[in-house]
Amino acid sequence: MNEEYRGVWTLSEVREGRIHPVSYELLAWGRDLADTLGVPLSAVLLGSGVTEQAPELIVHGADQVYVVDDPNLAHFKADSFSKTLAELVNRHRPEIFIASATSSGRTVMPVLYADLETGLTADCTELGIDTKERLLLQTRPAIGGNVMADIKTPLRRPQMCTVRPRSKKPLPPDRSRTGRIIAEKAVPGSLSSVMKLLEFLPEKNVGAPLQDAEVIVAGGKGMKKGANFALLEELAGLLGGSVGASRTAVDLNWAPYSSQVGLSGKSVTPKLYIACGISGAVQHLAGMSASDTVIAVNTDPEAPIFRVADLAIVGDVLEVIPALIGRLKS
Repeated sequence: MNEEYRGVWTLSEVREGRIHPVSYELLAWGRDLADTLGVPLSAVLLGSGVTEQAPELIVHGADQVYVVDDPNLAHFKADSFSKTLAELVNRHRPEIFIASATSSGRTVMPVLYADLETGLTADCTELGIDTKERLLLQTRPAIGGNVMADIKTPLRRPQMCTVRPRSKKPLPPDRSRTGRIIAEKAVPGSLSSVMKLLEFLPEKNVGAPLQDAEVIVAGGKGMKKGANFALLEELAGLLGGSVGASRTAVDLNWAPYSSQVGLSGKSVTPKLYIACGISGAVQHLAGMSASDTVIAVNTDPEAPIFRVADLAIVGDVLEVIPALIGRLKS
């Protein structure tokens, strides 16, 4: 049965009508996998008015692009997107299908894998191929980031996973590349949704969206009250970064859910992560431990956050952060 499946697919993301750069990161992952297997690399593009952008996916590494361009796909809805993707998968039978571990990728892929009755590995940090068994090797943090687990899907197809954003650089654009743009029509009924879009409200972020930010200043219970997050906003502004939060801070309504970092929030991989008054619960560490450099400020010298910190500052964040802001301003 598995021999009937062939090819590597990546799921392109569209935000505000444009292909998001994370789609090009996925193509870099997919290109390595497809070349190792000796199969074509295909990108899947769903949206409204997106056909003219499809050649950019060829330029960034795809051999072909399946495009479903329909007004009903103008806004992301997990059920209609999943039904549309499931029909494409069942018809074309890729052996591997990967998406980014962004909010939309982490929403639609679990629905899709249930529809297809296959497996799914979430938030991978490394992908490879077991050439002997022709299986996708999916590596991701486990047990709160303390170990790295290698996962295979030997019995079901396609092999599916989401990949942590910013874990691979896009391939350099090559305008000389050629490929196929394949227009697909959604089958009747696949675009229906149990959801009704009432209004679209963009996230209110200080700086770039968390998963795109190169610097994140995050606050936890040690910030004492929501008003003190103004200090984090000021520091993030000086560093050209964004503000994040622990789940506790979000639960206390000190910060919006869109800023939550961790297993129940966003997984982030910035160049610099400054943890302010965050003790370091396992769930939080799993969402930020892959940051290039971690600076942690906490009054407790035994705080778990210090285990992943490159620089540990034992002190009161309400004293340390204002001092840091003052030095940056001077």
